[in-house]
Amino acid sequence: MTSDVKEVAGKSYDYIVVGGGTCGCPLAATLSEKFSVLLIERGGSPYGNPLVIDRRYYGFPLLQTDKYMSVAQGFISQDGVGNVRGRVLGGSSAINGGLYSRASEEFVNKAGWDNKLVTEAYEWVESKVVFPPFFLTPWQSVAEFSLLEAGILPYNGFSLEHVKGTKISGSVFDEFGKRHTAADILQAGNPKTLTVLVNATVKSIIFHYNGYRNETIAKGIRFIQSNASLGETHEAYIRKPKNSSSRGDVILSAGALGSPQLLLLSGIGPKEQLRRFNIPLVLDMKGVGQGMQDNPCIAILVDSKPQNRLPDPPQIAGITDDLKIIVEASILPLRFNASRVNIAAKIALPFSKGMLELNNTDPRLNPAVKFNYLANENDMEECVKMTKLLNRIARSKSIAFFLGESRQNKLTSTEVDLRKFCKKNVRTIYHYHGGCTVGSVVDKHYRVYGVKGLRVLDGSTFAESPGTNPMATLLMLGRYQGIKILREREAVSGLNVKENTQ
Repeated sequence: MTSDVKEVAGKSYDYIVVGGGTCGCPLAATLSEKFSVLLIERGGSPYGNPLVIDRRYYGFPLLQTDKYMSVAQGFISQDGVGNVRGRVLGGSSAINGGLYSRASEEFVNKAGWDNKLVTEAYEWVESKVVFPPFFLTPWQSVAEFSLLEAGILPYNGFSLEHVKGTKISGSVFDEFGKRHTAADILQAGNPKTLTVLVNATVKSIIFHYNGYRNETIAKGIRFIQSNASLGETHEAYIRKPKNSSSRGDVILSAGALGSPQLLLLSGIGPKEQLRRFNIPLVLDMKGVGQGMQDNPCIAILVDSKPQNRLPDPPQIAGITDDLKIIVEASILPLRFNASRVNIAAKIALPFSKGMLELNNTDPRLNPAVKFNYLANENDMEECVKMTKLLNRIARSKSIAFFLGESRQNKLTSTEVDLRKFCKKNVRTIYHYHGGCTVGSVVDKHYRVYGVKGLRVLDGSTFAESPGTNPMATLLMLGRYQGIKILREREAVSGLNVKENTQ
């Protein structure tokens, strides 16, 4: 791992993966088994940072955000809802609640993935960074009983599967309370062929237009040191193999905000928008930045005032209403010596969609994004239903006993009041996705339409958030697609050998 851009500038690699996050790390590690790979991450290393690694500091990175260098980068959507994105090797797996839960069978089938390879990829990830809960904290035990008391049945015990009822999930926190991020998976890569560059931000993709073949090819990237000026640009390139027509790709794994933003900055997107920022058009593609979605969340504080309780990430998940509502519980810090006990629920399959557009041409700054929370009537009705459920859970005997307080008053009663409550209190649970969706921007192999040698592989390609939490599926997808690419290359090189010997 290096943060010296000069070690990478001017060099060529078989693959360049942009974004060392939840999907990018397993992807880079897998590709490095047979090819040279540059993994480039805008943030720094998670190692040695107790706010990332230590379970006791869960939630603290979300309180300490700055413009350019903090491990969590804050943004406020145009809906007025505060949110964050990971800016560290390991991505959002370094700052989230650590809950690990696979996608449903239906999600996998809808995506058209190979079930056997999906299972193998999940298991590969799980052998490296996933742990069963060695114990439940007092609050998580109470949460478990309160979900059952509210009728979220059956009880499934410990399970990594996305199934109806109440369950104990896997976690990236081990028995000693140490977080294992996606960055840990890089240890499975080949150190001779894998180069990891941190604190470096990609400005744009370098394209070559072949007029003879009428095709645009991604041939490399332009990047800067993350804390340097925009003018100090460096380049890295995709290597052209000597004895093969097959070549590697630039693969964007920069997240649901970063990947569409980078396509736009590189000249791929709606031409009117690119013209506004004087970005030369490479490809007029309307779908870039479209289909942005965030799962509307309502969180209820069950304690009456802040106290100095240790932060407590979620271990329990309640999945109900035909998998449409998902409930978790945690203790989140407000500041270093005060926290609040909460239960939160999200709408798992919202209908409302929004869009992402450029705000400026600095890749380190956030684009503009609007999710249109609860704009669709179905989402509003689901939110009302979800709030009623949270009311029941918050007033359970288990929670009253834990807090040593009498049962909470009902928050609100009438349908009109509940709709107003939803509108006023909707927030994020940080599972936003879309912007480069399959079928709109990329094909089923995650290749960007109309450009050779360019793929997108991360949550921006999802039209819905998988499972209880998308982290497991993004970790799996990096491994899964890495293997698919290795197999593709093997098939092509086999054909080339055949042709050359005939």
